[in-house]
This record gives sequence, structure tokens and C-alpha cells, in this order.
Amino acid sequence: MTPKQRFITALEQGIPDRVPTFELEFQLAPELMGRDFLHEEQLNGLSPKEVDRAIHENAEYILKVYERLEHDAICLHYLSDEHMFDTVRIIRELTGDKYMLLCHGDGTYAISDAKGMEKMSCMMVDEPEEAEAVAEDMCQRAIDHNRRFLDHGFDGFILCSDYCFNKGPFISPRMFSRFVTPYLYRIVEDIRARGGYAIKHTDGDISKILDDLISCHPHALHSLDPMAGVDIRQIKEYTRGKVALCGNVHCAALQTGTEEDVIASAEYCLKYAKPGGGYIYCTSNVPFRGLKLERYLLVLDVWKKHRDY
Repeated sequence: MTPKQRFITALEQGIPDRVPTFELEFQLAPELMGRDFLHEEQLNGLSPKEVDRAIHENAEYILKVYERLEHDAICLHYLSDEHMFDTVRIIRELTGDKYMLLCHGDGTYAISDAKGMEKMSCMMVDEPEEAEAVAEDMCQRAIDHNRRFLDHGFDGFILCSDYCFNKGPFISPRMFSRFVTPYLYRIVEDIRARGGYAIKHTDGDISKILDDLISCHPHALHSLDPMAGVDIRQIKEYTRGKVALCGNVHCAALQTGTEEDVIASAEYCLKYAKPGGGYIYCTSNVPFRGLKLERYLLVLDVWKKHRDY
């Protein structure tokens, strides 16, 4: 299978040749390959010819990084829309349809800073119709954004609005069903209608809104946060046949645990999520700056040992 075929098979809850892997974001490129990916602000002041050269070089570098990691999907970041479109075009020219290409695409209420949370909460309680109007506007803007990105060669989206803390959702399940679920459903529905793929990301304890998330029909749920007590074994048993799963390798263990802790978490995920397909192996958040590269490479070593079906 090609990486993209493998990834899609898992998203569609099938059994590929091996468990695919990816990361929502990989922040350790400087440690792995000597430099970071290109950021939009680095293009300021450059001539059109210099911008074009920088975009091409960055696309080639992206491929080198993810080929070395053996990822099956690539999430693109850090650039303006037009430069993201150029990057996708160049990657397709270089590799054809080899990789699944993803980017952000959510447009629903989420956890914000204290000031934003206060304003949002007051509006939901005191002016619910206004809160729904805001939700409608965010939803439509996300749909318009996602249509453009699909038209320019992207395969799908990570829907990255965070809904949960370690003790549960940021609003009550009843309010979540009113102010989030219908709009998330429409975003996912539109992605699916255009042949795209939707992976819903949220950290935290999702147990009280899990049925809502499933009812929106994303292809997969991402994070499955063990720091919030989310157990991949239990989630797999509950969601089998309903949605694919991504993640659950313990990010805190990667930073503060022992190597044995990391291996135990990684092997647990593969032991209980791999059977029957529908699982994409990754960390419970991202390989973040400050994390020792060796810890993430250890996560990949466990995957290489157990990835084949």
C-alpha cells in the first residue's frame, strides 16, 4: 500500500498492511534534520522569485522529514493559504498521490483564554440566540475554508477545536449538544460530501460528549488523552464500527517518564487499538519543542516492531 492508501484504509475502519502513523504537528524537525520548517514571516521582504524558491525548498524539506519518520500523512502548517496551496502542488508534482495531505479546518466553539471563556459562557446563558448566530458564522466560514482547501489538493482536515479539560467538557453536555454538535456535524458532512476526510481532535476527558462526537460522523477521533484518563482499550470496545481512532501514546510519559513508561504506553496502544483495523498510531498530542528527540524515536521504534498486520 502507499502511505495514503494505508491511511485512508484505517480512516475507513479497515485493516491496512500495517498500522499507519502521523502527527498532528511535528515540532522536532530542527533536532531531526537541522532546521525548522518555513514560516510565513520568513518570506517578508523577499522578491517573488525568492519566495518561489523558498516554497519549493520547504516542500522538498517537508518530504525529507516525513519520509525519514515514515509518516503516512503530512499535516501542513505555518504558511498563508496561497503558499499552502503552492506547497501542496509541489508535493504532488514530486510524489504524485503518495501522501495524505491534511491541515486545520475546524470552526466550532472551543476552550479559549479566561477572558474569552467568560464572554462565551455569558453569551450562551444570557443570549443563547446570539451564541447560535456566532456558531453559525464560524461554521460557515469553516465550510468555505475547507472547500477551498479541498479544491487546491488537500485530502482532509484535522478539526482542532479543543472541547475538554482533564475532568470533562468546557461546557455542560446539554449546552454542547446545542452550541457545538449541530455545527460540527455540518462541517464534517460538507467535508464528506466533497470526498474529503475529517479527523476530530480534542484533548481531555471526552467521555461525557463521546456520543455527540460520534454522531457527527468524523472519520476518526484524535488525541484520546491518557492524561485525562482516556483508555484506548475501553474506547476501542465502545466505538468499534462507529469511528476510527488516532493516538493515546502518553505525551507526559514522553517528557517526564522513563523509557519503560514510554514503551509500555506505546505497546498498550498497539495491543488494544490495532486489532480489527481502524487505528492510526500517534502521540496523544504532538512531539513538542523541548521534548528529547530520542523519546519520539523510541515511540517509532515500538511502532516498527508491532505495526504489521
